[in-house]
Amino acid sequence: MYYYIKGILAQKGDNFVVVDASGVGYMIYTSLGCIEKLPRVGSEVTVYTYLNVREDAMELYGFYSEEERKMFLLLTSVSGVGPKAGLSLLSIASPQTLATAIITGDEKLITRATGVGPKAAKRIILELKDKIDGEELGIDDDGAVLQNGTSDIITDSRAEAMSALVALGYGSQEAKNVLLKLDASLSTEELIKKALTQLM
Repeated sequence: MYYYIKGILAQKGDNFVVVDASGVGYMIYTSLGCIEKLPRVGSEVTVYTYLNVREDAMELYGFYSEEERKMFLLLTSVSGVGPKAGLSLLSIASPQTLATAIITGDEKLITRATGVGPKAAKRIILELKDKIDGEELGIDDDGAVLQNGTSDIITDSRAEAMSALVALGYGSQEAKNVLLKLDASLSTEELIKKALTQLM
């Protein structure tokens, strides 16, 4: 029903934003990554949305980009994966990183999301592996994330390091950008140390 909402960012919450569009304040549940990427309160924003209709409620879910929205719809098409789990997954990783995890069968990264256990992770990989449109999400045939025309493999150590940095309070996109500049052959601990040096 609502593909996107364009208006003034009126409020940022822990897991939602409020966008004032023509005098109507839309409360939109969203991921941590989206909240971090949006500009300061008072700025004009465009938030891509999905309206979830239940018997007892209608809830708007929002995304920073069309890629995030597409990944959310893919994730929530899996049996047992609801909107909250979809946002939780988008809070720990970008659509490109999630696509890479699904293509490569990386259950460890997927289960880092709150509310997503091993069984759900297996279902996500099994049901979505052949549905992921790699080119559309910026993934090449080898499961690499395309960054500015180059391919950077998201290794297990990088994924673990990114999860640790997010847990320390850094944004997932910020952490990923730093980690992709570091040597992929480094151990998780070494990656975290070097990333923290740059982030601080």
